[in-house]
Amino acid sequence: MECRVCKGNDLEEFLSLGKTPLANSFLPKEKLGQKEDFFPLAVCLCKNCRLVQLTYVVPAEIMFKNYVYVSSTSKTFKKHFAEMAEDISKEFSLDERSLAVDIGSNDGILLKGFRKFNVRTIGVEPAANVAKIAEENGIETINSFFNEDAAKEIVSRKGHADVVTAANVFAHVNDIDGFAENVKFLLKKDGIFVIEVQYFIDTVQKMTFDNIYHEHLSYFTLTSLDYFFKRHGMEIFDARRVDSHGGSLRAFVRKNGVKYKANKNVGKILKHEKEIGVDNPELYMEFAGRVYRVREKLKSYIKDIKNRGMRIAGYGAPAKSTTLLNFCGIGGDFLDYIVDDSPLKIGLYTPGTHIPVVGPDFIGKKKPDYILILAWNFAEEILAKTKKYSSQGTKFIIPLPKPRIV
Repeated sequence: MECRVCKGNDLEEFLSLGKTPLANSFLPKEKLGQKEDFFPLAVCLCKNCRLVQLTYVVPAEIMFKNYVYVSSTSKTFKKHFAEMAEDISKEFSLDERSLAVDIGSNDGILLKGFRKFNVRTIGVEPAANVAKIAEENGIETINSFFNEDAAKEIVSRKGHADVVTAANVFAHVNDIDGFAENVKFLLKKDGIFVIEVQYFIDTVQKMTFDNIYHEHLSYFTLTSLDYFFKRHGMEIFDARRVDSHGGSLRAFVRKNGVKYKANKNVGKILKHEKEIGVDNPELYMEFAGRVYRVREKLKSYIKDIKNRGMRIAGYGAPAKSTTLLNFCGIGGDFLDYIVDDSPLKIGLYTPGTHIPVVGPDFIGKKKPDYILILAWNFAEEILAKTKKYSSQGTKFIIPLPKPRIV
């Protein structure tokens, strides 16, 4: 196996989550009896550049051509991306002459924010069903993976971009070398590339290991990102830690020789990573040990509740729930159903564990004693939505960073 960032081959596996189905491969009822594909889910560390990556890559065409994740179902994400677009627009003085391109634009959630500042926009989204939703919302979208042809099409139609964004997308890409070169071609000379990735340091410190699934091929630190972009004649000139997905890193990248100078944030984060042991394999092995201990504790919680004759439901069916449920062996014998707000998931069954996904109104019809919050990064939003049930005695389990009942 070769490192995606530095092309080295000194990689060591440190955590295996077994074999799981694809995180968003929710099933209709008629397919429950059919063979389901499971793939190895394990991560390894590059001892040279400190990238963490999956040991097994599932082709992108299998995962993304039809997609059941829509960003705008969450109020938290709507606010997050609106603020992101506003911050970038103001900081870099974007206006009606500017062009913003969002890669992996989903339903256009981020580009809507740029439109408020009269910025010209276009998205690139490989999932045909989601790209159609974006177009219906008035967001011009190219239904394609981001590649050389897509970059050339945008330049021919719109010109070069002032800003290219890739929020929760860069970690999904296998050929990040080609991706970076196509971004460089797409950008104006002084254009900026803004990426947001789940931050592996937060994954370690906050135990958000359920963010590991097949769509996420790479798990970045600023150390590994800095190494990568320098190899491509680009530089990270700003980096910020943000709250989304349990902890993410937003990096601002420019071409070499462009006016933006690296600020203190970059050096501070790189120093912090070194201090907490990003270069030390023990950091990763110790994390793996804690993952296995959390699994045993969560299973013990769930089994004890069921042994007392209590009814348990889940709330939220994000991609990460596939990892958590399959790794911990929590299926329909433990959870009666899972509530989700996405119309694309309601009526389907969870990958591997085959738990029915229902709409929010179902709780009132079949009220559980406990609700396992699988979309834990939206726990505050979910607890507010379900306040009347907690007042009626329903208790909530938040699984990570360590299982607890609220």
